[in-house]
Parts: sequence; structure tokens; C-alpha cells
Amino acid sequence: MRDKLLNIIEKNSRIGLKELALTLNCDEIKVANELQKLEEEGIICGYHTLINWEKTDIEKVTALIEVKVTPQRGQGFDRIASRIYNYPEVRDVYLISGGFDLLVTLEEKSLKEIAQFVSEKLSTLDSILSTGTHFILKKYKDHGTIVDEKIEDEREVVSP
Repeated sequence: MRDKLLNIIEKNSRIGLKELALTLNCDEIKVANELQKLEEEGIICGYHTLINWEKTDIEKVTALIEVKVTPQRGQGFDRIASRIYNYPEVRDVYLISGGFDLLVTLEEKSLKEIAQFVSEKLSTLDSILSTGTHFILKKYKDHGTIVDEKIEDEREVVSP
């Protein structure tokens, strides 16, 4: 039940207890208790809403920043990752493989704000060796949800 429950609420965190219980073929109280356990165990870390900001009047710029770090003895990347994720501007921090060590996601109102954060806060941290910034120009799919409007193919079919 636990796996199925997690898969359902990951796709739709607004689903009601009654519908969850029907889908899982069990009692609402059992589902509520299981959700509470999952929250207490830190398996469910929060509930979020996916917003297509391009359809609003609100300006948002998203950047993915690759960070190369000198790991600290006995703590690896954890201490520097903690310093980075404690900035309120930072949305996500991931330890990654490849040419960089961390991937940091920022959402700000402008390219300038992101550039200032990288140059004034991120790049000045002791363990940071280098950064690479990439701006998201358009989101097609986010958190498993297609956010881009489907564009119908208007080309004429040509057959031999």
C-alpha cells in the first residue's frame, strides 16, 4: 500500500482521503494514519503546487548553477551544501556526478538578480572553485507534468 500511496500523492497531493481510500481499496483512517507515519518518518517532506509562471504576469527567471567544490575533510560536500541551501534565494541543491559537484536552482525576478547572487554570495564561499550558470528558457515538462501547450502539427501529409 505504501508504494502505491506515495506514487498517487506524488502526482496529485490534493487528492482527498476518501478518493485515496477508494483507489487503494482500504479504510480512510488507515490511509490517514499511513500519511501521518510517512510525514513523521520524513518520507513525505512537503506538499507543493506546480505553477506555470509563463501564464501569469509575474516575472520569474530560473537558473541552474553548476558548482565545483573542494570537499571538506570528514564532511565531504555536506557543510558547503548546507551553507548554500540556507540562502533563501536557493530553491534546490543536489549533489551530482560529472564535471561539477553540486547543482543549485534559483528563481528570481531577473537575470541580474541571479548574476548578483552568484557573484556576491555563491562564488565568495571558501570551498567554491568555479560555477557555471544556465538559464531555463522554457519548461516543457516539470515534475512529471507537461506544462507546455500541445501544438498541433499543421504540416500537410505527403505520400509517395
